[in-house]
Amino acid sequence: MSRNTIVFIAALAAEALAAWGVAAYFSVRFIEVLFFIGAAFAAVTFIFSTSGGSPQRHINSMVGAQTGIIQKDEPFFFRKGPVFFASLVLAVIGLIFFVLLIAGIIPPA
Repeated sequence: MSRNTIVFIAALAAEALAAWGVAAYFSVRFIEVLFFIGAAFAAVTFIFSTSGGSPQRHINSMVGAQTGIIQKDEPFFFRKGPVFFASLVLAVIGLIFFVLLIAGIIPPA
């Protein structure tokens, strides 16, 4: 197996374990929180794997105003990796189960 596959599986397992922990803590079913945990992990991974963009321009302008040093602008860049894709897969699987639960196909507990 390649390194990316191992990281993908490990991230998917860690996120599923986190979803199970949240479900156990709040006494709800695993599939009820799976989408929300996956979406939260995907959002956090997206935030920490980007560079440049609007937040970076704001920070550069604040530093330039305080110090007088003008910094070079970085273009927006998103590094897609196995952790982000694992979060997306978990969110999509969770969304499918959540829709099936809301539609009544999966019976309530």
